[in-house]
Amino acid sequence: MNLSHVILYAIVPIIVVMLAGYISGKKGVFSGQDAKKFNKVVLDFALPAALFVSIVQASREDLVKDIRLTLVSAIGIMACFMLVYFVFRMFKKNTGADAAVSALISGSPTIGFLGFAVLEPIFGTSPSVALVVAIVGIVVNAIGIPVGLSLMNASLEKQNPGSTKKESAWKPVIHALEQPVAWAPILAVIWVVAGIPWPKELSPSFDLIAKANASMAVFSAGITLSAIKFTINWQAVLGSIMKMILMPAVVLILGLLFHMDPLNLKMLVVAAALPPAFSGIIIADEYNTYVATGTSSLTLSVILFIGFCPLWIWLTDVAIHMF
Repeated sequence: MNLSHVILYAIVPIIVVMLAGYISGKKGVFSGQDAKKFNKVVLDFALPAALFVSIVQASREDLVKDIRLTLVSAIGIMACFMLVYFVFRMFKKNTGADAAVSALISGSPTIGFLGFAVLEPIFGTSPSVALVVAIVGIVVNAIGIPVGLSLMNASLEKQNPGSTKKESAWKPVIHALEQPVAWAPILAVIWVVAGIPWPKELSPSFDLIAKANASMAVFSAGITLSAIKFTINWQAVLGSIMKMILMPAVVLILGLLFHMDPLNLKMLVVAAALPPAFSGIIIADEYNTYVATGTSSLTLSVILFIGFCPLWIWLTDVAIHMF
């Protein structure tokens, strides 16, 4: 794959739009609260529409071919998620809640905000791209976030008994699955499996809002970055290394072992190399836990992604040809 194409059509546009959001945030045109509203439009409307309309145009054969994609995504991402948690839990100054936030940030790719924005310019507009975004998104939102919240609440309850409400362990999972970004792709998969033909005349109604997904998500990310204080410390650097190097490496190795489809593997590795999930920062802010280091790790990872994205595409191509 031509790396200059990746840089010009995937990386540069993201930098330009994110920079526009960052400048508008610094100038006070938009605030962190505005970014949250933009994020809600992306996660509740634009992204679910983009996922649904793309997946329903796939075939049953496509879904069968992507079973390995699902397994590698779930195993690879959650293995890295738990590894980040245990590594950061080992440090004396960190509590279990700090480690949980670290996992929610450095152990989760921001697939909902940057998935389509990065993958479509590189790999084109296809159901396969949507399936990668959907599967990784479900792993992050329906598995990673509930696990992270459970670990965080357990730690906070241990530190201050009675400080957290005792709730069913399934409640975070149910809440995650209630979100449109989770149930929309699941509904689309059920539609395809059931063999129901998708009327192409309905696609334009979904496409209009779906097209706002990538640009609004990246612009909002810029606003979010403008509202956080960036300071470098060794934990932020370690978190960025684990996110930008460890996770794509683990996914690449698993993909080769599972003999994944080469194109799907390349898309999944790029998805795994995406910067940390912004949802982790939102949760950290709500619980007032590990906010400064988490946001610094996020900002550093966004900067590093400019170089690591084309690097991982090249490394994946080399690995596929070797094995």
